[in-house]
Amino acid sequence: MRMSQVLSSLADEPGERITIRTIFGALSDRSFAILIVLLGLPNCLPMPPPIPSISALLLILIAVQIAIRRPAPWLPNSLMGRSIKQADLGKAIRRALPVVNTLERWSKPRLHIFGARTGAILTGAMLIVMALGMLTAAPLIGQVPFGLGVCLMGLGQSERDGVLVASGLLAGVIGAALSASFLYAVILAVRELL
Repeated sequence: MRMSQVLSSLADEPGERITIRTIFGALSDRSFAILIVLLGLPNCLPMPPPIPSISALLLILIAVQIAIRRPAPWLPNSLMGRSIKQADLGKAIRRALPVVNTLERWSKPRLHIFGARTGAILTGAMLIVMALGMLTAAPLIGQVPFGLGVCLMGLGQSERDGVLVASGLLAGVIGAALSASFLYAVILAVRELL
């Protein structure tokens, strides 16, 4: 199944709430890549706090596991039993699906450096940096490039497409530049007041 199909099946899960364990069960052999996309989505779209921050913290945990090359993702049992509103998950996935479908049609296996051992360490490190960026980003607009970058990296991992992974990194650089310029503007404003 392609990532869009897995995401569609998650969006159509019955019930009011969906557990993290159920999400993990649906992810199959590309669980790391799809998890990366799912954790990036709340930062691509306006979501109520603390969902984006929790997503960023979970992304750090997943990124460390990618860097050390765990065969499958692990989360503590206390987190696996937690649930989120099915409506929130479905809304985020449905908004993202047209973009995911377009990227899937365009993507193909290339630039395989991101699949090797060095690539796993590099990908994990880049995801950690972007997750930290999400936590410290300028409100609203600052998180979007980081979220988009994370989603592109996850889709690139799923499709074995290094160009998508590199595009995700570029989006992260844009997010860092936006956050830095926001911070600079705040510092200038504070100096004016003093």
